[in-house]
Amino acid sequence: MTLSSAETRRAVLLLSLAAFASSASLRICDPLLPALARGFETTTTQAAVVITSTSVAYGLCQFLIGPFGDQFGKFRFISWACLASTLGALACALAPDLTLLSAARAFTGASTAVLIPLSIAWIGDAVSLEDRQPTLAQFMTGQIAGLIGGQVLGGLFADTVGWRWAFGALAGAYFLVGLLLTSASADLHEASMRGQPQSGAALGAWAGLRALAQSPTAYMVLSSVFLEAMALFSSLAFMPSYLHERFDISLFHAGSVVAVFGLGGLAYTAFARRWMDWLGVTNLPMLGAVCMSAALFILALGQSWHWAIGSSALAGLGFYQMHSTLQTSATQMSPSARGTAVSVFASCFFAAQAVGVAAAAWIVEAFEAPVLFMICACIIPVAGWRFSKSLKAASRPC
Repeated sequence: MTLSSAETRRAVLLLSLAAFASSASLRICDPLLPALARGFETTTTQAAVVITSTSVAYGLCQFLIGPFGDQFGKFRFISWACLASTLGALACALAPDLTLLSAARAFTGASTAVLIPLSIAWIGDAVSLEDRQPTLAQFMTGQIAGLIGGQVLGGLFADTVGWRWAFGALAGAYFLVGLLLTSASADLHEASMRGQPQSGAALGAWAGLRALAQSPTAYMVLSSVFLEAMALFSSLAFMPSYLHERFDISLFHAGSVVAVFGLGGLAYTAFARRWMDWLGVTNLPMLGAVCMSAALFILALGQSWHWAIGSSALAGLGFYQMHSTLQTSATQMSPSARGTAVSVFASCFFAAQAVGVAAAAWIVEAFEAPVLFMICACIIPVAGWRFSKSLKAASRPC
């Protein structure tokens, strides 16, 4: 016996709430950078270490999270990680200096690393392939809402009661969602186990990685998501600071402009099936890459901060058009070790962000933020074209 449709909907809703908390945590520091720089008497580019430390920890932990999720149950592991993230967020709120804040952010990155990748893998186990991308789009609604909330609330707290309260609010969100997941985990975990073979249950960590290495699609999917994340999120990390310094708008307004990225994402998730019917799965990522590239050029060349509103929305639409297709492909890279496969996918995604933000900090310091945006605008279409081409080749009859 597998999960009923009602159980699946309930599970996806709870996992979407976890994705909200995780996504808010990952993006909340973007509008906080100027406030952190002032608070710790350093530069914005040096304060960006709080973003890099989170991304590095998130990426490195994926190699452990996937196999553990495959072996011991994804839903249960997600609930534990959400509660652990509460402690990390509280430590961030209390950090007395930038070094300890970076360490606390690294801990939070490690614990919150469980939430989105294992949720995607759980959906891959529970939902058939033909329904998987629309279901992932429903799940991603929480992730997008978290992105919006992280950007807006980060800027709001920075401009009002202080950046520490942003992490306090984040701790409260983790705690509430963790309680909901824990109360439901026993029923949903047992239901998902009945008659439903858990991906990778018979595979150890190394066996799962070997199975992934033998996948004919793994290299293309992983390299594409690396280029996508490196280019786009390095730009997004410095977008609030650029708008704040270039156009003299408040951090709240700068964060709100970047949060419009999430509204563009909602324009995808609300009509995900229609987008796929209209363009087809093979063309969707290429259109997404073109949208992201155009958005970054608009951001670099715009002479008013108002241009950034449309740019942010267009980037969000394009990102989720491409990324949702990458996510669906990731769930099929190695069905026998799905948790491991999706975790490696997420590891590439966040390792790319760490590399991108580190490189972007140097570019912004040496040149200007618009130079960064234009470089990234040239990288993304390459990733989209390669991935779309591989999907078309795979769909051709032999």
